[in-house]
Amino acid sequence: MDTLDQTLIRLLRANARASIATLAHRLGVARGTVTQRMRKLEDAGLIVGYTVRLRPDAQPQAIQAWMCIAVEGNEARTVIASLLGEPGVATLHDTNGRWDLLAELRASDLQELSQVLERIRLIRGISQSETSIHLKTYRTA
Repeated sequence: MDTLDQTLIRLLRANARASIATLAHRLGVARGTVTQRMRKLEDAGLIVGYTVRLRPDAQPQAIQAWMCIAVEGNEARTVIASLLGEPGVATLHDTNGRWDLLAELRASDLQELSQVLERIRLIRGISQSETSIHLKTYRTA
């Protein structure tokens, strides 16, 4: 996956309904290039679907979890690109300390969360992870 693929994934995460023409314009490439890249990413299993994102309060029954991730060696870019393409990852943060990345996960139920965790566990370059389910918020900004 190169820089163009990563930018394409970022644009799709921001708006999965963006037209091929809009994506091509934003990327500065031909529409055929965008179509080909999307098909390649889908065939490789990096793009597993397209979704709608809702405000957190619009899904009161949704499950939110936090996953701390340790990355092997120099695999950070590959892991980050894969996580950015994972529909269950709502936000992704670079951190310091014991864990390299912090991912906020969202799922409609425990079964969906289990599927998200399974897909993340298959990402090459992740050496360890620890997931905690969000139970209650006491204060927001």
